Amino acid sequence: MNETIHYGDHMYKIVKNEQLSKNEYDFWIEAPRIATKAQPGQFVILRINEIGERIPLTIADADPSSGLIRLIFQVIGKTTAELSSLCANDSILDLTGPLGTPTEIKNYGTVMIVGGGVGIAAIFPIIKGLKQAGNRVITILGAKTSELVILQKECQQYSDELIITTDDGSLGMKGLVTEAMEQVIAKESIDCSWAIGPSMMMKFCTMTAENHKLPIYVSLNPIMIDGTGMCGGCRVTIDGSIKFACVDGPEFKGTQVNWDEFISRMKQYTDEEEASLTDYQKAQVIHHG
Repeated sequence: MNETIHYGDHMYKIVKNEQLSKNEYDFWIEAPRIATKAQPGQFVILRINEIGERIPLTIADADPSSGLIRLIFQVIGKTTAELSSLCANDSILDLTGPLGTPTEIKNYGTVMIVGGGVGIAAIFPIIKGLKQAGNRVITILGAKTSELVILQKECQQYSDELIITTDDGSLGMKGLVTEAMEQVIAKESIDCSWAIGPSMMMKFCTMTAENHKLPIYVSLNPIMIDGTGMCGGCRVTIDGSIKFACVDGPEFKGTQVNWDEFISRMKQYTDEEEASLTDYQKAQVIHHG
């Protein structure tokens, strides 16, 4: 059972913030008790203020000695847009975690780890953990274009080999992460693999791994409300039965995921997300105008 720590009225201070690309942000936040407990694969749920919605974000890194956790996120809807407008020394109201079942970190032998877009932030603690457990780590990072390849130096530090792919060829090899996977599998004997990124990418990484009878784990990020399995909003079908991503996951065997159902459910609130973001941006223009 995960120990979930919640401070009640404590405000969580943003110590450092950086814009990584047009829509991606990197925050270090004071949360000492979460920092000491966080393990690879886990996440937090945060709420910016009293009227804010709750959103899940993967813990990209944690430093128990300074009591800081690192959250990297992409602006998609109103809440992430509002979060991105905060600066160092600003605070957020609620931060609950660490939530979710941690990745099983052990010495598998040679592992292949694939991260796509903002999913690179979620895969980084897994790369670090597996390297520290003595694995030979081959990392593949993929993005549409070079500026969206985040955490390259950090991933390099904990990888025996780092391969970068971009859709437009602006960095590394031009092509998809699955092509890089095929190249690695052709020359290496891989014992286990992970893929975190957009749903469609994880689906195709799973198919590639399955073709080679290679075990693969993915991290699912459906809509979550409470993060404790109570609301049922994050339900996914795994190996024919209903699971909750927040407590049973977020990591699952890729071959057991009902991908078509998951991908269609992920699109469920796209229109509402876009509408709320547009309304928020209009309000900001009026406010600052």
